[in-house]
Amino acid sequence: MRIIILFCCIFLFAQPAFSNTDSLLNKLDKELLKKELYTQAKIQKIEKLKANLRKSRASVNNYYTYLKIYEEYKTLNFDSAFNYANKIQVEALRLNDAQKINRAKINLSFVLLSSGMFKETLESVDGVNVAILNDQEKIEFYILKARCYYDLSDFNKNKFYTSKYLPLGNRLTDSALALSAPNSYNYLFVSGLKNLRNGESDKALKNYLQILKEPNLTDHQFAIVASTLSFLYQQKVLKIKSGSFLYQQKALKTKSVNLLISAAMADIRSSTKENVAIFKLADTLFKAGDNERAYRYIREAMTDAEFYGARHRQFEVGTLLPIIEGKQLSLVEKQKNLIITYAAVVTLLILIIIAFIVVVIRQNKKLEAAKATITEANAILQQINLALTDANTTLREVNRIKDEYIGYYFNINSDYIDKIDRFKRSVSQRLILGRYDDIKQIIDKIDLKKEREDLSMSFDKVFIKLFPKFVEDFNALFEKADQINLAPNQILNAELRIFALIRLGIHDNDKIAKILNFSVNTIYSYKTRIKNKSFIPNEEFEDKIMEIKGE
Repeated sequence: MRIIILFCCIFLFAQPAFSNTDSLLNKLDKELLKKELYTQAKIQKIEKLKANLRKSRASVNNYYTYLKIYEEYKTLNFDSAFNYANKIQVEALRLNDAQKINRAKINLSFVLLSSGMFKETLESVDGVNVAILNDQEKIEFYILKARCYYDLSDFNKNKFYTSKYLPLGNRLTDSALALSAPNSYNYLFVSGLKNLRNGESDKALKNYLQILKEPNLTDHQFAIVASTLSFLYQQKVLKIKSGSFLYQQKALKTKSVNLLISAAMADIRSSTKENVAIFKLADTLFKAGDNERAYRYIREAMTDAEFYGARHRQFEVGTLLPIIEGKQLSLVEKQKNLIITYAAVVTLLILIIIAFIVVVIRQNKKLEAAKATITEANAILQQINLALTDANTTLREVNRIKDEYIGYYFNINSDYIDKIDRFKRSVSQRLILGRYDDIKQIIDKIDLKKEREDLSMSFDKVFIKLFPKFVEDFNALFEKADQINLAPNQILNAELRIFALIRLGIHDNDKIAKILNFSVNTIYSYKTRIKNKSFIPNEEFEDKIMEIKGE
């Protein structure tokens, strides 16, 4: 499987104008459906190792079993990886094996660095006795410590500290390179890392492209290399100016996106929760205007970040998640307005058609009456009077039908949320076939109240997942007698939902009214009544709402 993916990527590089992004995105969506299966398979493997651990009584066996469990956990879950890294240390100390003790410290340092704990990482890695490590362990040690300094440089974003950390990282990568065999994976990876951090993008690109030729890359290794290559191609895009180079710019963007998609699929297959590919992909698609996919992928990125448990990753994803969710809510509102417009147009067409049919029928009746009474003047007058009477009756019937349809129109217009595609196809087909009664049946089936309730329930669930203590923190702004008590199975009520939208950054009463289908006066009344009950001054109340923290 990895060889096939590798071949596809190499073919992609050889054909810069060829874009199979849509195909890759469809494959990614299919992999996401199997994501839980991959995770469960990995967990089952871990449970089997734990079962073997319970059967073993030898410390040496425990040490190696702990090591295997740690390897499975280190990209899956921070707390578990940290726990087993510490168990490895305990077993190494019990065995009084200096090399194993130092190996355990490297493992712990890797976990700490993955969670963004730079200070603790340096404390742990500085305790390693490098002299007793073998060459491979020394390479791993130098790479780990270099990464720590490089990441510190990125985290601080301060020229003074960058000038300090960057040379330290460079010296460590030089030490790793001195021990690595030329053109080996370690040598190319470290060279690429150093070139990337020192602004040598073209050299770094060459290093990582050469790594992709390796036939035995693991999914995790492939994901790291592909994500880095995607970043490097994106950097090249930024350097290219428009004009005659527009085609080249587009080709590089395609390579960058396709590499992120391939990296995300590799992360899913390896059950790697400490990842960046799907997060970066969501950001890229959001900027490209594909908000639907961006929303799904950013939710997956947040799920992975929460599963792994690294706070810095949750914070990073959390900065983008509300922006994409806000855009998604805006798109839903636009779709609703578009549906209403289509419904109004279709209803008007139906009324016009019905009126036309009634007029035709009336005229036919007049002609038949005239033909039947043409020989007798009195009969003609009687038929004319009868026709006029029938016409008046018909007109009253038309008015009654119009009134019914107008009332029916106002009852069904709001029932078309999230059904625009199916509605357009059904109405268009039946208009072409002249099956007007079927259109009425379609309209009768739509129920806006349920759609609005489902939309509100979906919003409540998403919001409470983002701010699980919102209701508790909200009630803390009131005396106990004035606090809001929700009914069983109720997540939010109307008042809470208004301030939930405010917490998401939507302060305009008009926008809140449109989202919740209230009048602006109703929104103003709700807000005023709630603020008056709180012991917080009215002018400070919304600031307190904005201070409510999420996960």
